[in-house]
Amino acid sequence: MYRSGAIMAWNVFRFCTALKGLGSIMILLVLGVVGVTYYAIVLTNYGPNLIYGGFDTLASLAVLIPFHALLAMLLWSYFSVVFTDPGTVPCNWRPAVDEERGESDPLNVSEYNGVQSGDFSHSKVRFCRKCNQLKPPRCHHCSVCGRCVLKMDHHCVWVVNCVGALNYKYFLLFLFYTFLETTLVTISLLPQFIAFFSDGEIAGTPSSLATAFLAFVLNLAFALSVMGFLIMHISLVSGNTTTIEAYEKKTTPKWRYDLGKKKNFQQVFGTDRRYWFIPGYSDEDLRRMPELQGLDYPSKPELEAQEF
Repeated sequence: MYRSGAIMAWNVFRFCTALKGLGSIMILLVLGVVGVTYYAIVLTNYGPNLIYGGFDTLASLAVLIPFHALLAMLLWSYFSVVFTDPGTVPCNWRPAVDEERGESDPLNVSEYNGVQSGDFSHSKVRFCRKCNQLKPPRCHHCSVCGRCVLKMDHHCVWVVNCVGALNYKYFLLFLFYTFLETTLVTISLLPQFIAFFSDGEIAGTPSSLATAFLAFVLNLAFALSVMGFLIMHISLVSGNTTTIEAYEKKTTPKWRYDLGKKKNFQQVFGTDRRYWFIPGYSDEDLRRMPELQGLDYPSKPELEAQEF
């Protein structure tokens, strides 16, 4: 039984490693959906109406202005997730103290050496056997990337990267702007979609009608799927957990990092409201909020000794 489980686990990790090969394909797929959508909205349906004037122009502007604004924020957030390192454990990183014993009894050199040699008697000192290094709080090993990631949430094949401490906010903004953009496109192309099944004469070439139909279906599918992910991650942020930690929470009635919805939100988005909706942080937040760096997280005083 154990051997069967080990073989199954090995096959799963082998499959995860194979996901690396999908990187360029997934980026091209995302850009392809954007291209089809842009062609349907701007080039064939609403863009040409700008020259007619009157109500047609106003209606087109009401679609094209928010469409381009949301598209710009979507792409900015997307490539921020793709190109931002989610957070790597610094070389020779060591915790200041054993979280089990507290600051009054810090770890000594022999205890560090014991942990690294396989002595896990100090259970609160987390160690990754694959990377052969100590692990900061909330850090997990990614089998796809082959390294430990700070506050790892999951490995996302759509962004060809891990989602962790340093790019989680960007990922949430990508979901947010994708939902708004795909919803806008779905509503904007709904008349063309309905007309496609009507018996009356439809304006446009067969290629433009086919593109509008395809763009409507793709954006409707993305809007519905992204809405589910967005709701899930809003729930995770409100409880200050990651996707991985959500399963760990099931084994305990209390979560040490849940500091209340406001502080939980600020640990992801920062305290400066001017930066909440853009993929970045203010210098002030980066300087005074160590949790944005992914190595140190405040916790409830009564639960400080608890570590998962």
